[in-house]
Amino acid sequence: MLDGILLGLTTALSVQNLFLVTMGCIIGTLIGMLPGLGPMSIIAIMIPIAIGIGDPASALILLAGVYYGAIFGGSTSSILINAPGVASTVATSFDGYPMARKGLAGKALTIAAISSFIGGSVGAVLLMIFAPALSSVALLFHSAEYFALMVLGLAAIAAFAGQGNVAKAVLMTILGLIMATVGEGALFNAARFTMGLPSLQSGFGFITLAMAMFALPEALFLVMHPARSGKGGKAGEIGKLRITRQDARDMAPVVGRQSIQGFFIGVLPGAGATIASFLGYAVERNLASPKDREQFGKGSVKGLAAPEAANNAACSGSFVPLLTLGIPGSGTTAILLGALISLNVTPGPRLMTDSPDIFWAVIISMYIGNVVLLVLNLPLIPYIAKLLAVPRPFLIPFILFFTLMGSYIGQNNPTELMILVLLGIGATALRMANYPLAPLLIGFILGRMMEDNFSRAMQLYRGPSFLWERPMTAALLLLALILLVLPSWRARRERMRNLDSSMGD
Repeated sequence: MLDGILLGLTTALSVQNLFLVTMGCIIGTLIGMLPGLGPMSIIAIMIPIAIGIGDPASALILLAGVYYGAIFGGSTSSILINAPGVASTVATSFDGYPMARKGLAGKALTIAAISSFIGGSVGAVLLMIFAPALSSVALLFHSAEYFALMVLGLAAIAAFAGQGNVAKAVLMTILGLIMATVGEGALFNAARFTMGLPSLQSGFGFITLAMAMFALPEALFLVMHPARSGKGGKAGEIGKLRITRQDARDMAPVVGRQSIQGFFIGVLPGAGATIASFLGYAVERNLASPKDREQFGKGSVKGLAAPEAANNAACSGSFVPLLTLGIPGSGTTAILLGALISLNVTPGPRLMTDSPDIFWAVIISMYIGNVVLLVLNLPLIPYIAKLLAVPRPFLIPFILFFTLMGSYIGQNNPTELMILVLLGIGATALRMANYPLAPLLIGFILGRMMEDNFSRAMQLYRGPSFLWERPMTAALLLLALILLVLPSWRARRERMRNLDSSMGD
């Protein structure tokens, strides 16, 4: 390992590769800030450039820099305008945007930058240490375990529900699961529930749904409630960029836990940064004290730090199955796999021995890239945060422009704009009725993956026997059950405590 690390340092610290990782981080950050343009699109566009470089190590360093740069920068639009264009930054908006509404946009961006840096750095170190061993662990997960993992993610919905809103969160999750069944399934060619619309043949697009749930209702709320704009209250203030010692003490254990948890979730093929961010948020909310738990969804430092650390650590973890098994864990890593094959590099167990310069250079470049991202982003926070100071007559068209363009670019289909508007109006009505929108998006994201893995497991075992025959599957389902029961048990215990105190009075 020591020889490999030294070889990786020599390769990654060359002038050409330092320039490429810096350019990749800059491009990825800019793309991540724009709703609708995720890392998949820009990496696909840049594959010919990477192939033109010729050197596989340099090409992969460039593309990897774009990947985690986009995840790093994706938090910006989520925090400032509540428009998460990348699935893994949806959870960032739950507390990042309320913090910006309180006039703490600069602080929110600083917390996101520091949490992302620590998460990505810890992930890179863990990747360097555990990559060979974790490749065998990832092989233990089959369709049954992935189904149970998706159920575990859905069981965390209580973390996204306010006080007394668990029933509403469950209803919204079910609605998201229903929407995930629209279009062709992975195992079936027949279209389902498309209402005769060819544009729904592939189902609802994630970008369209994310924009409809968060960005479009925000623009409509700015129209209906002018006080939410930059001239009302503290919404347009940037606030202090520094975090207090208390903030640092609150963040430290959260970032530490979620960096490790996010990395190991990212190792699992098919899990990725999205599930890592949602589970990270849910776990930290459940671990928080009752007083801190009330702040989740209202601008909590812990609620913002958790998903940012988790999703960046998961990005590093997703390279474990890609490099050591040749298995892409997400759409983005699938594109990276195609780029590697185009460069005549075969990822798999022999990559570490046959091409150690590529394997270790990519891992070392990840840490260098995280340092570059922090150095680039922290000085720019005051200028980025000034977006909130834009007057309402300009801010609303700005949000609408990126919302509509993000939806159109995501599917390249004008019908998506009609679907966006209809879903956005419905989301606004649900939001006015105090229904949480995050569970709907979680149900949609996890629903299709859960259906596909359940179908494969049912075919493989010719029935539901895998639910109790596979110990890891049973353990994950038991954990999901505990997550579902825990909020009700806590609420009952709180009621009993209040009743005892009232009787004592």
